[in-house]
Parts: sequence; C-alpha cells; structure tokens
Amino acid sequence: MAYSEAVIRRARRRLAEAKDRREAEYAGQLAEAYEKYPRLRQIDRQLRRTAAEAVCTSLSRGSDPAAAIDALKEKSLRLQQERKALLDAAEKEGVTVNDAPVCPLCGGSGYVGAKMCSCLQELCRQEQNRELTALFVTGQECFENFSLDYYSDAYDENWGASARQLMRCNLNYCKKYAAAFGEKSGNLLFVGATGLGKTFLSACIARQVADAGFWVVYETAGAMFADFEAVKFGGDEDGRTRKYLDCDLLIVDDLGTEMKTQFTISALYTVVNSRLTAGKSTIISTNLFPESLEQTYSPQIASRLLGSYELLQFAGSDIRMQRLAQEK
Repeated sequence: MAYSEAVIRRARRRLAEAKDRREAEYAGQLAEAYEKYPRLRQIDRQLRRTAAEAVCTSLSRGSDPAAAIDALKEKSLRLQQERKALLDAAEKEGVTVNDAPVCPLCGGSGYVGAKMCSCLQELCRQEQNRELTALFVTGQECFENFSLDYYSDAYDENWGASARQLMRCNLNYCKKYAAAFGEKSGNLLFVGATGLGKTFLSACIARQVADAGFWVVYETAGAMFADFEAVKFGGDEDGRTRKYLDCDLLIVDDLGTEMKTQFTISALYTVVNSRLTAGKSTIISTNLFPESLEQTYSPQIASRLLGSYELLQFAGSDIRMQRLAQEK
C-alpha cells in the first residue's frame, strides 16, 4: 500500500500547516494567560531553570548528584501542580491554554518511528480522493448512484439474459472487487459500446479502493500515452510515467480511442506486461470488442488482456442519449 510522491508531498504540507496553526494558537493562548496571570509566566521560567539545573547537576563530577536531582524533581513537581491549579482557574474564567499537539501520536511530524502516522495517512487519503475527483465527470461516482433503470429487462438472446440482468451481475462483481481489494486482486477488462457505464463503474471502484488507503491511478488511455510520449526523449524524474507501473491499482479508461502508433502500442505492452509480471492490479475499459484487440494492437497484447483479465461485457443502450431524450 503506497501513495504517489505528489500526494505525500501535499499531505505533508497540509500537516505542517496544521502544526504551525496549532503552535501559533497555543502561543496566543499562553500570551493571554501570562497577561492575566503573571505568576504563570514566573512558573514557566522557573520550570525551565529547574530543568537546566537538573542537567548540570547530573553532569557534575566528584560528588553524588542523586540527592540534588531528587530535590530538583520535587521542586519541579510543586511548580507543575501550581501551574495546573492556575490553568484550571483560568479555564473557569474563560482563558483556555491548550498545549496538545496537532497529533498526539506523532506530534505533527507525520511519522511514528519509520512508520507513517495515521494522521498523515488520512491526509494522503484525502489528497488522493481530491486528485481522483478532479478526473471524474460528475463527482457523484459511487456504487449507490449506479442505476440499473437505464438497462432493459427484455430478454436478449445474444446474451442469454436481459441487459439489466447482465449489468446487475457486473455491478455486484465490481462491488465485491472493490470491497476485497488487496495485493494481487486481479485484473478487469470492461468491454462494450459507448455510454453503457464502463467509466462510471471503474470510477466507483477507484473511489472505494482509494478510500481504503491504496494508491490508485485513474487516467484515460490518451492521457497516459501522452505522458509516455512526453518523456520519450528524456527522463522521468517527476514520476510522470513511473506511476503507471508502480501504483496499487491502475485504471485505464477508453482504450481504443487514442491515436494508435507503434509507440502507443509499445507503451501499452510495457504497462500491461510490467504490471502482470509485478502482480499489480489493472482495470481497462474499451469500446473494442475482444476480436478487435489483436487487430488493433498486437497478438501479445490481446493474449495478455484476454488471458489474464476478467472480462466483463457491458450491454444496453447509450445512457447519455437516454438522458438527453428524457430532458426534451
């Protein structure tokens, strides 16, 4: 489970800003309390001096510092008790001094030891969802909003079922896939004509899997190939194409609508083959039917897509056209 460097960078920046706000808020509260309760300022100064004295005493030579350190500890404890009593009285008068850090686990650093703290993980999750939402059409892509009402319940002998029955199976399969997503969850190939819900369902999966903390990259085939083209003669220092190989789940939408060249075919093979070899999950949606994949791309690509991806065929009538007709 991982996040892109860009997502982590934005999340860390937000955490640092939150930490700065919390510290500034505390400094303001403390200044107000010092103004109203001068003794509080004196206590804090004495506590700092006591701490320094304890360090010096512990480092002294030629004598046993234990007794002196115990006396300093007792003095510090009395001062802390007096400080707490002052703060309790101040709070009753409406003066609050809250010295709690922005995160009680990591103090705002974002890490507990070498492990990412839950506070930074949550910010990464939010940043990734924000990034994904910017790519979606409506921003309302979730399984609850996927309506089967647009699919006919009339029996279709080509499918051996109605379009609605077929799409209900696809919907349930996608729900289970998203809910149980993990390492080596497998690959999906969405096949069907335009406007049948392929993009919507893939976006639903992206949202749920990303919300579970996985690194999801969602992109159209055209945009993905444009990224590969952009780094064709240079490096990939910013991870522009590396993300397509390293992410936990890659979703490539609208394969087949891009301008096909030997370069795009080569890039597609690299992505598909590399992710299969690494055991990383991929979802590809396309308007091309299975028999067209070999002719459009290559036998090697078609073999991998049809042999290593779970095929989900979409049926029905263009939902966008149905909505337009309803609006008239």
